[in-house]
Amino acid sequence: MGRFTNPRDLYFGEGARHEVKNLKGSRAMIVTGGGSMRRGGFLQDVEADLKEAGFEVEIFEGVESDPSIETVMKGAKAMEAFQPDWIIGIGGGSPIDAAKAMWLFYEYPEETFEQAVVPFSFPELRTKAKFCAIASTSGTATEVTAFSVITDYEKGIKYPLADFNITPDVAIVDPELTYTMPAKLCAHTGMDALTHAIEAYVSTAGSMYTDGNALHAIREIVEWLPKSYQGDHEARQHMHDAQCIAGIRLLRAARLGIVHSMAHKTGAAFTGDHIIHGCANAMYLGKVIQFNARDERAKSRYAFIAKDVLHLAGETEDELVEALVQKIRDLNDALDIPQGIKNYGKGGVKADESIIDYEEFEAKKADVAANAILDACTGSNPRTPSQEEMEQLLECVYTDTPVTF
Repeated sequence: MGRFTNPRDLYFGEGARHEVKNLKGSRAMIVTGGGSMRRGGFLQDVEADLKEAGFEVEIFEGVESDPSIETVMKGAKAMEAFQPDWIIGIGGGSPIDAAKAMWLFYEYPEETFEQAVVPFSFPELRTKAKFCAIASTSGTATEVTAFSVITDYEKGIKYPLADFNITPDVAIVDPELTYTMPAKLCAHTGMDALTHAIEAYVSTAGSMYTDGNALHAIREIVEWLPKSYQGDHEARQHMHDAQCIAGIRLLRAARLGIVHSMAHKTGAAFTGDHIIHGCANAMYLGKVIQFNARDERAKSRYAFIAKDVLHLAGETEDELVEALVQKIRDLNDALDIPQGIKNYGKGGVKADESIIDYEEFEAKKADVAANAILDACTGSNPRTPSQEEMEQLLECVYTDTPVTF
């Protein structure tokens, strides 16, 4: 049996953030990040609208990129003290993901993080609060998904929390929040969105109910992302909607694939720096397509994307798959994203020498591979990699060499 879960309401278009004034309740906790929402005036807009609606409002600021377990628990304690009946996550994927996890531990303080990382095992939420997500970046689509990614810095592992319970009640997709988004962030989040759409379309949990969303999102992202990277407002409107559509598609798929598995498990594993999630997806996507294309169903679907959606050249399915891989490489070049970890520089831009030391990478490769295989996203990948194959894949994404196995 399949399941398709969406937010109860989704508001989109310029000014959509003001819909929070129509929420019904008495106390709202706003969770946000490092300051961009305040600098842009969007945090103040939401706070004022909630107060106009009769809410008492408290703000939890300072959620870091790649939010930690410690930040989640601190936020949950703040909620326990304030007792909100609405939780509002505003900003990029990090504050919204953190707010989702805070929500769980607010409603169930006795729950442990070890219990929470078991996929689709959450207790019933909404016993204390409902959830509204307002996205400011065009990539994670966390405003419509059943996912939250939280980092255990002690172990150096990112954990995807997955449960339909944390699908927001209300999603707000207001492109005005993206107009000042830095180009680098635009590039990384955009490639994250493209990865969502492609991985979900070939997922073994795929369904005709939402395949159309994935294909439309792929077409929109490939067309509009380079223009969005240049700061074009029309392109940013298209990208904000397209990433959300891609997120709606992956809700049905429930999990994605091993691009995300590897991105989760390499993100915080190395001492040189974090590998930014969207940048990791961009570097790994083409390699995983080559790996998955040995599965006939996946190959056929990749070829359909190439020929019928993106109108790339190729006579055979194999040629079309390689054309799709090359298109992804072309996008990476246009967005100043490295093709492999060997050229991963500070902030995820191309560099002559990687900040991720190869000797450390080699030393940790087996453990990273084992953790990636156990990741929640691996189960619906078209091919299930062995330990040896996952290690080989990791080697390919470091050295930027084609996958031939």
